[in-house]
Amino acid sequence: MNIHEFQAKALFSQYGIVHPRGGMAGSPEEAKGIADRLEAKVFVVKAQIHAGGRGKAGGVKLTKEKSEVAALAKGLLGKVLVTHQTGPQGREVRKVLIEEGVDIDREFYVSLVSDRSSGSTALVASAEGGVEIEEVAARSPEKLVTLLIDPVFGYQPFQGRKVGFRMGLGKDVVSQFSAMVSKLYRLFVEKGASVVEINPLVQTKSGGLVALDAKVTFDDNALFKNEDIRQLRDLDEEEPLEIRASQFGLNYVKLDGKIGCMVNGAGLAMATMDVIKLAGSEPANFLDVGGGASKETVKQAFQILLSDRNVRGVFVNIFGGIVRCERIAGGIIDAAREIQVNVPLVVRLEGTNSKEAKEMLDRSGLRLIVADTLWEGAQKIVAEVGP
Repeated sequence: MNIHEFQAKALFSQYGIVHPRGGMAGSPEEAKGIADRLEAKVFVVKAQIHAGGRGKAGGVKLTKEKSEVAALAKGLLGKVLVTHQTGPQGREVRKVLIEEGVDIDREFYVSLVSDRSSGSTALVASAEGGVEIEEVAARSPEKLVTLLIDPVFGYQPFQGRKVGFRMGLGKDVVSQFSAMVSKLYRLFVEKGASVVEINPLVQTKSGGLVALDAKVTFDDNALFKNEDIRQLRDLDEEEPLEIRASQFGLNYVKLDGKIGCMVNGAGLAMATMDVIKLAGSEPANFLDVGGGASKETVKQAFQILLSDRNVRGVFVNIFGGIVRCERIAGGIIDAAREIQVNVPLVVRLEGTNSKEAKEMLDRSGLRLIVADTLWEGAQKIVAEVGP
């Protein structure tokens, strides 16, 4: 789950991580009120959307005049911001963050991220902040410092000092950096985060460290432990079909292709998407109905798939292990009778009671194509839909 920058900075405040003073505004009037409470030489107005690259897309405005803040906020609110992470459709700006400017001396990058390969938390830092970390990795990989934090022992201050010195921080700043990383790590662990990132982390001309930006992403599987984090979810920033799918326990991600996929198991879903591409077309989604899918789950999955206007055909690829194939077949039949399925439908059922499931589909009288293998199913749906 993603949250906005202003929400991430509110969490930073809870953990004593220094960031610029300011507040969130949903209208020009609110923006003016926040600016009036700030005593600053420079005011920053930042669009709040769940995407990076806002500055390059014109979503960050600066002014030395307090009287201009309301107008800058008005210009951003309601604007559709297109960045490299939003796609061509962009995201509408519904909130802005008003902050005081900071007297910057140097800019750095620091993040904590789950490292699944080692089962640890990776501390990643660089002396080059303010730019996308991918650019730094590609252009100057030697300037990227990575250190793994053992989950048994947790973060140790010497680790922060080690990274700080490798970044070229002065002795007077290294201790600040290590203490700040300690606070970030506490937030990361206690709130079930998967990413905590500051870019840029700035050293002011007075020598202090300030989190100029803030990005925090949470592991959905840990949300049950932190109801306060769950409350930060902004449904306006999410794909409506993905919201609907989550209400029924479905793992769904909308994509840009035209073949809807219904699969059980994340690995099989990924393989199905790959085979569709290999057969010459593109998947319209990732949809994992789970190992214990019921008739109702399958029916809801069908409704979600067919609600996507880009879908020109549906490929159901189920391996019956925990879930029996005849249960899936029953869900398909019920859904097809209740919903008008007006696109080609290819079904491949393999595993527990697959023979009975295929017989059910044959007797149903539905217009569908049965496949025996994954590759055969992909070829048949691509033949029906086209490349």
